[in-house]
Amino acid sequence: MANSGKIARRSAALEGRMAAGSNVQIVPAAPAYRLSLRASAKSVNSLSKAVGLPLPSKPKSSAVKAKRSALWLGPDEWLIIDESDSNPVDALSKTRIPHAAVDISHRNTGILVSGSAAEATLSSGCPQDLRIGSFPVGACSRTVLGKAEIVLWRIAENEFRVECWRSFSTYVFDFLELAARDAAA
Repeated sequence: MANSGKIARRSAALEGRMAAGSNVQIVPAAPAYRLSLRASAKSVNSLSKAVGLPLPSKPKSSAVKAKRSALWLGPDEWLIIDESDSNPVDALSKTRIPHAAVDISHRNTGILVSGSAAEATLSSGCPQDLRIGSFPVGACSRTVLGKAEIVLWRIAENEFRVECWRSFSTYVFDFLELAARDAAA
């Protein structure tokens, strides 16, 4: 979809929700533009310039510049998250490099899980090894939490961002809220 004009971003599906347990806090992430980007390896350098940050090429890695982030999801796939007022689709619509860019801003929502018990909270429903040595700061991957597919991104030692489909967001948030209580026990 090329530049189709300005579409107002809706507030997060979980607006107003918050959960906290002993040493963990769960809150909806700020509204963001989200873009699913697919391209071949030979297009990465040009598309990185268009997006304004280097697209990661290593598995489970991410790149951040200002309020825009790129998460590696596969050899030819990235999730771009932009919390500013700059839609990454606009930047990519000007390039002639072969790629597929789909605005998924209204399909996904984000949840922030932070605190010293964040890792334990997420580990209660995620089969991935989330210890800092196996999943360091900046690591991201597509995985599951309970029965929902998510994209998990470690943004700081004790802070994670969970991206999920808006239709699963209540389930994911409720799951995390219960897991936070268990992690505190």
